[in-house]
Amino acid sequence: MFYAVPRCLTVIADLGVADKLDDSPRTAAELAASVGADANALARALRLVASYGVFEARKDGYVHTPASRLLRSDHPQSMRAYVRMIGFPIYWKGFEILDHTIRTGKSTMEEITPGGAWAYLVNHPEESRIFDQAMTDKARGQVAGILATYDFSVFKTIADIGGGRGHLLEAVLNATPNATGVLFDQPHVVADVKASARMKLQGGDFFKDTLPVCDAYMIMQVIHDWSDGEALQILKGIRSAAPPHAKLLLIEAIVPEHADPSWIKMLDIFMMTLLSGKERTRPEFEKLLASAGFKLDRVLEIGLGTSILEASCG
Repeated sequence: MFYAVPRCLTVIADLGVADKLDDSPRTAAELAASVGADANALARALRLVASYGVFEARKDGYVHTPASRLLRSDHPQSMRAYVRMIGFPIYWKGFEILDHTIRTGKSTMEEITPGGAWAYLVNHPEESRIFDQAMTDKARGQVAGILATYDFSVFKTIADIGGGRGHLLEAVLNATPNATGVLFDQPHVVADVKASARMKLQGGDFFKDTLPVCDAYMIMQVIHDWSDGEALQILKGIRSAAPPHAKLLLIEAIVPEHADPSWIKMLDIFMMTLLSGKERTRPEFEKLLASAGFKLDRVLEIGLGTSILEASCG
């Protein structure tokens, strides 16, 4: 029955309930009227999520908590799009047949939608928009940690491979005035990005197309989307394009090797089920990088369970 909480959160995020609540209490009936929901049903859903700290129920109505404020679209660290993305009906269908993945090792999405998860997003523009916004919002805190931890001033040209709408690369270039960058992602993704004198756009497929020649290659939480074989292919593509002096900055979560609970271990099941991807331990990353022709130089923690694995051309 514990699926009731995340499902209620997803619906509340989809409806935009948090956007209709400011600093004054509002009743469930008032909130329901403002988002086009049934008053009784929304009241019961709010009562449940409030028991977990998302919104607070008072005699005169509901008020925000720090957690519910993150569901506002205008919050600087908004997680509304991320919650909506996690709750995509197609993802829930994927977890309905989790036994398929555990029995076969193959993604459930390959069973329920032609071409799997990435093809689904290409063919569903609204879900693709929410997904891209979710990735951008999630990355805000990570980007701040990256800029505070790593010195990019030694590079003249920086590529962001699979960089989405360019939020990471744009932040790095703003902090590194003497550098220029290349944003590489699928053509339909970079088509919505505005190029500039310092940031060029290159649409393509990193499994097939030649990657740009740069001094540094950032690739943030892309490798975890793929199996070892596919991840190796991506990294070999970067290695083929990289000049001998180049650095690879692999930005990923690292699975802790202790037996305690970890959200990264939970994320690993998400990646396995929906994408045939995986989270990896440090030794697994080191082996993968070596197989692609890179040498792991150091690992820098940036917070939020994420690290920069800096590698040089081996």
